[in-house]
Amino acid sequence: MPSAAHPALNPGVRRREVFGWAMYDFANSGYTTVVITAVFAAYFVGGIAQKASWATLAWTASLSLSYLIVMLTTPTLGAWADLHASKRRLLMVVTVGCALATAALAFAGPGSLALAITLLVVSNVFYSWGESLIAAFLPELARPEDLGKVSGWGWGLGYLGGMLTLGLCLAYVLSAQARGESADAFVPVTMVITACMYAGAAGVTFALLRERAQPKPQALHEGGLRASLHRLRQTFAQARRYRDFMWLMACVVCYQGGVAVAITLAAIYAEQVIGFQPQETMVLIFALNAAAATGAFAWGYLQDRIGHRLALGGTLVGWVATCVIAALAVSKGQFWVAAAIAGVCMGSSQSAGRAMAGLFAPPERLAEFFGLWTFAGRLASIIGPLSYGLITWATQGNQRIAIAATSVLFIGALILLMKVDVRRGRAEALAGGAGAVRSG
Repeated sequence: MPSAAHPALNPGVRRREVFGWAMYDFANSGYTTVVITAVFAAYFVGGIAQKASWATLAWTASLSLSYLIVMLTTPTLGAWADLHASKRRLLMVVTVGCALATAALAFAGPGSLALAITLLVVSNVFYSWGESLIAAFLPELARPEDLGKVSGWGWGLGYLGGMLTLGLCLAYVLSAQARGESADAFVPVTMVITACMYAGAAGVTFALLRERAQPKPQALHEGGLRASLHRLRQTFAQARRYRDFMWLMACVVCYQGGVAVAITLAAIYAEQVIGFQPQETMVLIFALNAAAATGAFAWGYLQDRIGHRLALGGTLVGWVATCVIAALAVSKGQFWVAAAIAGVCMGSSQSAGRAMAGLFAPPERLAEFFGLWTFAGRLASIIGPLSYGLITWATQGNQRIAIAATSVLFIGALILLMKVDVRRGRAEALAGGAGAVRSG
């Protein structure tokens, strides 16, 4: 992108800086696409856990543990970053941590369940911290009326990054299979490829993205962690003043729980229920990412035109349809239809949610409130996949019932979204949550 200013951006923000911000989505999407969705998830169940009856539950429980850690730590991490003006510095630390843990997954093979779970938890915690920190830069870069558009740029570029990383891994897998190698040989290499792509692309972010926040000297004197915890307690205590932000967080818990099921279990469902082969699964996820990139780009512009609530609500209806079609699918073609709808809804719903969170967050407490946003998202990531795993285990492996039950999460999100008033939520954020504001 050229360095000239863009009308969607705040004064002083250059397009190259937004490109650097969006490149972090490009960088970390490879992790979720390859590790959490397409490759390592299926390998964990079929290779490391040897298709044991508890394998799917072990996968979802491991992810739930990582999300529990993130849920309990991210708000305080965000508050500390706000007080110290250290979002960028912390982002660098967690990026290195995730890249190293992802590369170390190459050492996890059949029989090394404890190692696989440990590295999965560590890498996903670092990934999630980074996701929260990079999101907190969004309101500093984009004008309030263009948050959806700029958020869509990030998500769209992110899915392109996921496609590129998965494409490189797919090319290697196909060549390895042509040489007669098994998953035990080629999966470790895909972990190294993913780690290198993550670290390399994130380097562009750190070269172009600025830290605009200023430290709070009076808070720094109180002691870093103590000041952060005090600030966090204040946030929860004043939650009623940010009523629309809190309704949005409740909505996020529901729909992100369903999205987490799609992200963490798509490959497992495709291979175990529909009968996809590993290379077919990777092609499926590649196409899903292409649809998600299109959805994120297009929906970001549409969202700013038709309104945040209506845009998000439309994607939730699409998610309900996805769950029903996937539960009833008996052929690969039918499952492809469900995957296509899921792809469009995935990019658009995640972009819409992040933009709304940025709109409702008080400008002086962005990292802290995006920490709460991540808190809600990670709570959802515990509820969704763990419920799916428990239903599968309780029904002796019936994943069709589990995916059908996931539609209830999206229906609940639609109901909660009706409570959100966008104009009121934005006014309360600008007023620092001081009292209710009539929406007009």
